[in-house]
Amino acid sequence: MELNQYLSMFIDESREHLQAMNDNLLSLENSPEDVSIVHHIFRSAHTLKGMSATMGFEDLASLTHEMENVLDLVRNHKLKMDSFIFDCTFKSLDALEAMVEDIIQGGTGKLDVQEIVASLKSIVSGDYLKAGAASTTGAVKQESSQEAALDEFQLSIIQQSIEAGLSVCLVEVGVREDCVLKAARAYMVFNILEQNGEVIKCSPSVEDIEQERFDNHFSVFFISHIDKDSLEKQVASVSEIEKATVTLLDQAKLDELMKPPVQQAQLEVAAAVAEPVAHPPASANTEAKKPAAAANAPVANRTIRVDIERLDALMNLFSELLIDRVRLEQLASEVKRSDLTETVEHMSRVSSDLQNIVLKLRMVPIDTVFNRFPRMIRDVAKTLNKKVDLIITGADTELDRTVIDEIGDPLVHLLRNSVDHGVEPISDRTSAGKSETGTIHLRAFHSGNHVFIEIEDDGRGINREKVLSIAVKNGVIPQDQAAKMSDEEVYMLLFASGFSTADKISDISGRGVGLDVVKTKIESLGGTVQVESKWGKGSKFSVQLPLTLSIISAMLIRLSNEKYAIPLSSIVETAAIKQDQIRFVHGNKMVNYRNSVIPLVSLGKLFDVPNTVEATEGETQIVVIRKGEKLAALVVDEFIGQQEIVLKSLGKYLTNLFAISGATILGDGQVALIIDTNALIK
Repeated sequence: MELNQYLSMFIDESREHLQAMNDNLLSLENSPEDVSIVHHIFRSAHTLKGMSATMGFEDLASLTHEMENVLDLVRNHKLKMDSFIFDCTFKSLDALEAMVEDIIQGGTGKLDVQEIVASLKSIVSGDYLKAGAASTTGAVKQESSQEAALDEFQLSIIQQSIEAGLSVCLVEVGVREDCVLKAARAYMVFNILEQNGEVIKCSPSVEDIEQERFDNHFSVFFISHIDKDSLEKQVASVSEIEKATVTLLDQAKLDELMKPPVQQAQLEVAAAVAEPVAHPPASANTEAKKPAAAANAPVANRTIRVDIERLDALMNLFSELLIDRVRLEQLASEVKRSDLTETVEHMSRVSSDLQNIVLKLRMVPIDTVFNRFPRMIRDVAKTLNKKVDLIITGADTELDRTVIDEIGDPLVHLLRNSVDHGVEPISDRTSAGKSETGTIHLRAFHSGNHVFIEIEDDGRGINREKVLSIAVKNGVIPQDQAAKMSDEEVYMLLFASGFSTADKISDISGRGVGLDVVKTKIESLGGTVQVESKWGKGSKFSVQLPLTLSIISAMLIRLSNEKYAIPLSSIVETAAIKQDQIRFVHGNKMVNYRNSVIPLVSLGKLFDVPNTVEATEGETQIVVIRKGEKLAALVVDEFIGQQEIVLKSLGKYLTNLFAISGATILGDGQVALIIDTNALIK
């Protein structure tokens, strides 16, 4: 089998399962008695193990298998989670992530994990308790004899099925001694079983059968939809199967089978359903289901993975189609033929629906980036012996996939700095009258054609004088300039190359280390970063990023003979105001707006457009725009109307233009500049 074609799928799914395990492990740390969470972690680990084994990444598969052994004890109430087990499991996840990252970089996924494996094995054997780890109640050594036993839940399902008159049987299969691919033959048997009924339990375990860790026999508890002889005949028809015995079970035979060899061997209580297995011979589904629920089985995952380049090509083609559509609408209005007008209107409706689909295809919730941060904050805070709460809001805010892929690392830098250099040690916080636990807010929200991400902590803030003294000492700014700088300008010195206010170098980094990289990355994405701080109260880093959508809804306006587009998402409303509504505050024009006063900005003067009218018969046309909670009014000559426009870059020669985010081609072939309203509101 050619595995390279599945590598991309393996990487994507591995990341998803690792993230799910991280999230669930954090939840379990807060609720260590909730066994249902352990089941979720176990299922993710089992699926990852099967995928890794199929792809030939044995180190990944074997480490995940050792994790499974620990999780299996926990989910069956034979072991209780403690700090040692949590730390070992987190370290295992870190190692798995390192292996997957190595595979992404073209490596083999190999890693020396002997120490972690030894720790996991000591947990399974109970030896870690003797070594002085925290005591756990009910930790027992796994015994192979227990694998053949049904847990209480599986037993109750079989008993209910017998009472309901269903055919419940024990299928015993023998494979020939000279069989080369025992796991493959087992897979074929399980395939037949799944087509004809419901697998409840197999012995040895499915994972052992996958790895061919069984003798030449295995048995399956099975609810059959066909008669005994037909089932026996079908199983025996598989090549290299020398024995297939089907025994119908009634309550008496079941009691006899379940009689323990030793009086003390009692059935363990399973808290939930056994894991569903997703890889060969994983078609043997070990999930114990009630027969009545079989009809309500979930449908298969109805999603597919699409290469981002194909989405880019689709977006570009639709952009061209939109330009032609606008041109057709203009021509239809000039020709004034009813049949042409109807056809163009229908095409417009269809293309609008198509446009919404195309746009949504590229949009990804920023949660895909944010969900890795709670684990990171936990580890960093634990390393620094601090208490930190991370509060995330706006995780459902959507961003273009290309931006999502790039923004993770800059946010990691900012968050690590907030924990390390922002939030004070516990003793400093209590002496300052603060709670022991520091709080970091991570927020995301839309504003106009941009997304804003804020990282705000309630720590010590930024020491202006310390920043200035270091900047002067390092030659970043001259001494005479220091006193003239505003607070905002001083805080932006943190982003100078190599600048740091840390008193000593640490593994976490002091505030400033790496922040020049953060600023460079954000600006390369067409974004900006700003800093606010109050000494003793905390700091806030605000990152502004473009949505980078190719198609947006906009209001076309005219300034003299020039046309401009304002993104509709940033417009609150349009209005006409009279001259007596305009006020002057400290020399700046302001206007009354809904019980408040907001700035009045002349776009004609701002962009140096000659011969702008701006006022007709004592009235001035304005567009009220919003950035977060702040409002402003823009003065225009005329409103042309709302239109869907294609966002085009101005190229590499016209970069960093003030308040211009790009351009669009209108239906008549003219070019209109697109106004970045966020740049107009400070």
